[in-house]
Amino acid sequence: MQQSERLIKSTDNEIVDLGEGLKRQLLGYNHELMLVRVWFDKGAEGYLHKHPHSQSTYIESGVFDVHVNGEVKRLSAGDAFFIPPEEMHGAVCIEEGVLIDTFSPIREDFL
Repeated sequence: MQQSERLIKSTDNEIVDLGEGLKRQLLGYNHELMLVRVWFDKGAEGYLHKHPHSQSTYIESGVFDVHVNGEVKRLSAGDAFFIPPEEMHGAVCIEEGVLIDTFSPIREDFL
């Protein structure tokens, strides 16, 4: 079974520049669960999409217009959102910020 190290310093894991004002860092995972940090520049967008994973996201910093299943709400640091499998979702960054995403099962496309 593939998995991350058990004790993880953020400086040990690569930050991947995804382009268009987004960066991603894998923080921990095994086959059941994945934790990811995503940086957004102001104006960057996580385009509307869906996937078979459950996703729970904590807004560490910034302000985002979050779209989940046709509903849009402005959320900011300390807020969170949940996305069941196969629901359309996305986010537009209003003020530069960071999201902490969890996925179950893992996003193998991120590895």
